[in-house]
Amino acid sequence: MQLAETVTFGGSGLDRAAQLRSRPDALDRLAADARAGLALFWRGRPLLGQGDRLAWLPMDHPERASAGPLLFLGLDEGAPRFAADLSGWEPQDLPETPVALLDRSRQEHPDLPEDTAFVELRAVMAALSPRDAELAATGKALLGWHADHAFCARCGTRSEMAEGGWQRHCPNCGAHHFPRADPVVIMLITHGNEVLMGRSPGWPEGMYSLLAGYVEPGETVEAAVRRETFEEAGIRVGRVGYLASQPWPYPSSLMIGCCGEALSHDITIDPVEIEDAIWVTREEMARAIAGGHPTLAPARKGSIAQFLLKHWLSDRLD
Repeated sequence: MQLAETVTFGGSGLDRAAQLRSRPDALDRLAADARAGLALFWRGRPLLGQGDRLAWLPMDHPERASAGPLLFLGLDEGAPRFAADLSGWEPQDLPETPVALLDRSRQEHPDLPEDTAFVELRAVMAALSPRDAELAATGKALLGWHADHAFCARCGTRSEMAEGGWQRHCPNCGAHHFPRADPVVIMLITHGNEVLMGRSPGWPEGMYSLLAGYVEPGETVEAAVRRETFEEAGIRVGRVGYLASQPWPYPSSLMIGCCGEALSHDITIDPVEIEDAIWVTREEMARAIAGGHPTLAPARKGSIAQFLLKHWLSDRLD
């Protein structure tokens, strides 16, 4: 798929400068660089400024002292980029549903610039520039990994951040732990002029998306596509092909977009897996994505599901 890397969170060409992560002296010099910028995150939400852009604070901003350790994200056109967690701050007005899919609340910190706020990434991901989207996804996923893996999986001792935030070392047994991305297949399953869509409980009314599921140990991507489609909707799948991938920091997945040809048409859902599944014609999907369908709402903007559906509609999957 020639346009694969134009998916949200992908293809910005960020220089991650991985060769510098093991050099504390180099990281210190980068943090002292006048071009360096600090992205703050509050409970997974990046700090945004005007125009839905990441807010880059100077490295000597007073709130850096209240934030967690610095994570080195890479070089943005030569400018060092770092991230840090400010989740210890308690805003006066907490959102009622801080992890809701479409939560558009904004948390404004009194000691940060007036035109900035912490915002749910899913609410703005489609509006971000490719570079800001990649940096925001990287920072969110990496900070989330540190929050969930503070203790050594081998001996249980609290581990320590290392390598600019890209490793954790255990001071007791010497184990090294690395961030992981969980592979998830997301499937554009077609049968003639129709595409298979499903919905999970709790989604907004009328919202349907492509079926998806985790790849199991010892399983190929192709086998995972066939297994998940049959488990969730009772549909047998024949030929499977790869289309595109998307980093998905909720919390740390890699969405592997695939196409598959359905060998059967009758749907039998597993209510434990999904709430519903339907076949949608090309014409109905075009109306839904255009916002003109009376009952069907497509996957959210910025998701690989809508990305694949739009390319299917325009015959640009090759």
